[in-house]
Amino acid sequence: MPFGFSPHDPDDKSGQQNPFDFSQLGNMLSQLGAMLSNAGSSTGPVNYDLAKQIAFQQLSAKQTTIGFTPDQSTAVTEAVHLAEMWLDPVTSLPAGTRTTQSWSARDWVERTIPTWQRLCDPVAQRMSGAWVDAMPAEAKQAAGPLLSMLGQMGGMAFGSQLGNALAQLGAEVLTSTDVGLPLGPEGTAALLPANIEKFTEGLERPASEVMVFLAAREAAHQRLFTHVPWLRQRLLDTVEEFAHGIKVDTSALEQLAGQIDPANPASIEEAMSSGVLEPQTTPEQKAALARLETLLALVEGWVDVVVDAAVGDRLPGAGALRETLRRRRASGGPAEQTFATLVGLELRPRRLRAASALWKLVGDQHGTEVRDSVWDHAELVPTAEDLDDPLEFAERLGNTRKALEDPIAELERTLREENPDKPSED
Repeated sequence: MPFGFSPHDPDDKSGQQNPFDFSQLGNMLSQLGAMLSNAGSSTGPVNYDLAKQIAFQQLSAKQTTIGFTPDQSTAVTEAVHLAEMWLDPVTSLPAGTRTTQSWSARDWVERTIPTWQRLCDPVAQRMSGAWVDAMPAEAKQAAGPLLSMLGQMGGMAFGSQLGNALAQLGAEVLTSTDVGLPLGPEGTAALLPANIEKFTEGLERPASEVMVFLAAREAAHQRLFTHVPWLRQRLLDTVEEFAHGIKVDTSALEQLAGQIDPANPASIEEAMSSGVLEPQTTPEQKAALARLETLLALVEGWVDVVVDAAVGDRLPGAGALRETLRRRRASGGPAEQTFATLVGLELRPRRLRAASALWKLVGDQHGTEVRDSVWDHAELVPTAEDLDDPLEFAERLGNTRKALEDPIAELERTLREENPDKPSED
C-alpha cells in the first residue's frame, strides 16, 4: 500500500525517526483519486468487481470461457444421478444435491464469488486495518477522511490478487468442491465439462468413466456439507481466527511504498505478489491453520473413502483415477497454491492420506452408520493427533458413543473404575 513512508536516515543519531513524508501526501492522494475513479463502485476490504473483471479478462485470453454443449450438460446430469444411486448403500448421509448444473469457467467464478468473499474478507480486513494501525498518528491526522481512499487502494490490490487466482482456478477446477470447500450454492452439484474434457486427455480412460467418478466426488461433498450444518461455518470461523492474529511489519510498508507507482495498476499486483507484506505468523495463527488443515483433510479423506466404496468395483479405472487426483493435489495443484496465497494455508497430502486411512479403519471396525455419525457432533471429529494414531481414535470412539447413548450407565461404569472397592448400590 502506498502510504508514503520515508526511509529512515541511517546517519540520524538522535533516535528520532521521520516515518512519513507529509509533503508527498497531497500529490500521492491526487494520483490515487484518478486511479480510483476507474475502479468501480465496490467497497470493502476487497474490490470484487475488479476481481471478476480481471478473472474474466484472463479467462477470455486463455479461451477458457467456452461453455458446454447440450450433450455435455446431459452427461453431467446423468453422471450425478448414477453417482447418487451408487453412494446410497455406502453412506448413511442422504443425498444433498437439490440441483445439478454444468458450469463454464466464467460460471464458476460468478457462482463462487460469494463464498470467496466470506473467506477473503476477514484476512483482507485485518491486513488493511494493520496497515492503517501502522501509520504514525500525525499521518492519520493529516490524511483524515482520505484514509478511506487508502482503504479503496487496498481493496483494489486484494481484488487484483484474487482476480488472478480465480482465473487460474477457473481454468482448471473440475467441480464446485474441487478445493475441498463448499464454494458454490448450497445443494448445487456442479461440474465443468470443458475442464473435465481437458483433464481427461492423456488419462487413457473413457470420458464417461471420468465424468461419473468426478460426479461421485461432487455428490459426496454435497452430502457432507448439506447434512453437517456446523461444518461450513466451522471452516469459515477458522479462517477468521487466523485473520484476527495478522500483524504487519511496519518496516515493510516503506519497502512497499517504493515499489508502487499509483499511476500504474500493474505495480500494485507486482508488489502484492512480492511477499513484502506476508503476514508474520503467530503461534495462535499456526494453531488456527493447523485446525483448518486438519478439517479440510478430514473432509477430503471421508469423500475419498466413500467414493472408493461406491465406485471401486463398478469403474475399472477407479483406482487409477483416485491416485491421479491424489497426486494432482500432492503436486501442489492450483487449488492448494491459490488457497495458500489467499489465506496462508497449504493442505498437506500426508494429512489427506492419513485421514482416508482413519475413516477406512473406523468404517471397518464400527460400520458405516457409526463412521458417518462422527460428523453429528463437532466434538467427536478427529484431531491432528488422532490422524497420527487412528487405532486409538477408533477405540475411544466406541467408548464415547456408549456415553452419548446411555450417559447414566457410562457414569456408573466410570465410578466403578475409579472406586473398585466400593460396593455397588442395587
